[in-house]
Amino acid sequence: MLTSKKLHQVYNHSQILPYDNTSKFIIFSDCHRGLGNSSDNFLANQNLFFAALNHYYKNEYTYIEIGDGDELWENRNIDDIIQVHSDAFWMMSNFYYNNRLYFLFGNHDMVKKNKDFCNNSFCNFYSECNQCNVPLFPEIKIHESIILKNSSNTNKIFLVHGHQGDLINDTLWLLGRWLVRYVWRPLELIGFNAPTYAAKTHKHMLKIEKSLSKFATSTNTILIAGHTHRPAFAKPGAPPYFNDGSCVHPRCITGIEIANNTISLVKWSVKPDDKNMLYIAKDTLEGPININLYFQ
Repeated sequence: MLTSKKLHQVYNHSQILPYDNTSKFIIFSDCHRGLGNSSDNFLANQNLFFAALNHYYKNEYTYIEIGDGDELWENRNIDDIIQVHSDAFWMMSNFYYNNRLYFLFGNHDMVKKNKDFCNNSFCNFYSECNQCNVPLFPEIKIHESIILKNSSNTNKIFLVHGHQGDLINDTLWLLGRWLVRYVWRPLELIGFNAPTYAAKTHKHMLKIEKSLSKFATSTNTILIAGHTHRPAFAKPGAPPYFNDGSCVHPRCITGIEIANNTISLVKWSVKPDDKNMLYIAKDTLEGPININLYFQ
């Protein structure tokens, strides 16, 4: 009940982003970019992420990151994260200066809802190449949710991280951050695998997915979330709940593509070619399916 109430509140205050049948979006979440040490779950996939964004930038996609982009429960200083992953932030800044970048905050980067934090953290960063500060995302506004609204019909796509209404990740997020920062992170640094996944148990994950699916059905809206790190792709006629997965899977990153009024679940990974040379490949796991089929 708490999740439904909170999602309705967020839905009613969403940023509206118009789109048409030629629009193209790539949606990633749960990058958990860190400090480049043993607790940085993003580190192993940073090249996959850069290659994917480079592809989408060249092909005129809009990049939407729907929460937990940066690991700000384990780490205090985002400046250090930006320096460690400067290539990724440089690529995202290219999207920003072409008006093709949007960020949502999740539970692990909840501090981004603070306007002063964003102004102080994302205005510029130090470029090693130029040996000076260069603009990053000046005056960026980071929202809790976005509604993609088709300009030619009533179709709506609701983008949200998915932690809303989850007690420890939403209402008590300060406690959750304390536990991760001062209990799990030290364990992770000495070799333990800390539970960065939202769903620490299968039962809890199913509960989250059920709540999100129910909301999508009740509002006749496609809902795309992250948070659980488990990809989900609805078939027409089923509850229109989608999940883009995460960028911290041990062997790949997954995301949701929306292009030319179709929706797909994609995976980026390292694969061998016929000569056993490794290359970065994109595979379509589900779709593409025409979005209109979810509203019939």
